[in-house]
Amino acid sequence: MSNTTRRQFIKRAAALGAVCSMGFPRLIRGQGLNEKLQVGFIAAGGQAGSHTGAAHGQGCQCIAFAEVDKTRWGGVHGKKGWEEAVGYTDWRKVFEKHGKELDVVFVATPDHSHFAPTMTAVSMGIHCYTEKPLTWSVREAQLLAAAYAKNPKVVTQQGNQGHAGEGWRRAYEYIKAGAIGDVVEFHTWTNRPIWPQGGDRPEGSDPIPDTLDWEAWIGAAPMRPFKSGVYHSFNWRGVVDFGSGALGDMACHTTDGIYAIMNPGYAATAEPIVMTGPVKDQWPAGMVVKATYRAKDGRPGFTTYWYEGKDKDGNRIFPEAPEELTSQGRKMNLPSTGNLVYGTKGKMMVEGDYWERVRLLPLERQKEFGDPPQLLERSPGHHAEFFAACKGEKPREFSQSNFSYSGPMAANIQLGNLCARAGKKLELNEAGEITSDPEINKLAWREPRDGWGPLEMKI
Repeated sequence: MSNTTRRQFIKRAAALGAVCSMGFPRLIRGQGLNEKLQVGFIAAGGQAGSHTGAAHGQGCQCIAFAEVDKTRWGGVHGKKGWEEAVGYTDWRKVFEKHGKELDVVFVATPDHSHFAPTMTAVSMGIHCYTEKPLTWSVREAQLLAAAYAKNPKVVTQQGNQGHAGEGWRRAYEYIKAGAIGDVVEFHTWTNRPIWPQGGDRPEGSDPIPDTLDWEAWIGAAPMRPFKSGVYHSFNWRGVVDFGSGALGDMACHTTDGIYAIMNPGYAATAEPIVMTGPVKDQWPAGMVVKATYRAKDGRPGFTTYWYEGKDKDGNRIFPEAPEELTSQGRKMNLPSTGNLVYGTKGKMMVEGDYWERVRLLPLERQKEFGDPPQLLERSPGHHAEFFAACKGEKPREFSQSNFSYSGPMAANIQLGNLCARAGKKLELNEAGEITSDPEINKLAWREPRDGWGPLEMKI
């Protein structure tokens, strides 16, 4: 059975099984109606473990995977029934050798290696789940959004798991019910980085472990020597060539509600109003980024502020606590991560990276207002959305952090890092192009190292 036929068959079978399975003869119900999705993984260790676990639990069959560190191959081979999956250190071989067999691919590599395998999968017609941030650069995110539009049968999902949660939906419902009036400002803060930031590139090199394919780990980024403990397997997040710093790591979670509630389009401006030192080989140790968004769909424009890291004295960078938390003898502190939402008629505090708790301020207002009317359908779960859409049990947009949503979101988030690299305020048009200094658009894209770009790009 050809790859295209397999995917069409699974989708038709799921639809028939959901609607009419009780009326079909046993023979027809047994002819592949429950055929397993065939999956591949680009990375098998670290965060990829949540995806190998979810896919295994769904009864998927892993046929191939790529993991640059062979000490992590147990993330696939350690699962019952997946012992024979073919392993590689080079992600390109998964597509070259197994592309016609694959239904689904999960990408959970470091940030700089997200774009090429993701674009390859979507362009080959393979459903794709890619971890956050969706891409390392602004332009990569825009290209993936374009690829999603061009390939209408492909299901996609960005791994910002909180998007399936209750919190931002309750915040949406409070706002639509008029609890705080028109939104004018969001203030979002994080407890990241928890890895080194603010430093220069280390000198020298160390021997590459026999179990690590350093060429494949570097992938699309410029080559540099291996240094033990500096990049693989975690501290790469703070290095400009490989990671996206605290902003890229956490904003896809902590600012997700902003994009879901406001549907803002591309930012009008972005500027770094606080930076603890310049961007060097690593992202700064601390930063505050301000962005403005245009009026849209009958709502006014609004402003966002992002706070991360520490100031020059080593103190955490936080927004100022609102008077509702500090007046009348109150001593409530801001949570370690969260959002403050300022409206024309009130305020809201959101606790946690995933918008776990939403409260109107002052707290008396919460009791007075009560629960807002439910307007939004609740999610069965982030992976559950994705698998249901892949099987054809639900439309592809049921996977709600798909690239039409998460592409522009990731581009806006990486715009914060871009203005930090530029060291100045940037102005953009509605298409997301920088107009104040068009030369900066060159920093929005990085040409992949020779041979490490997408194998196919259908946009």
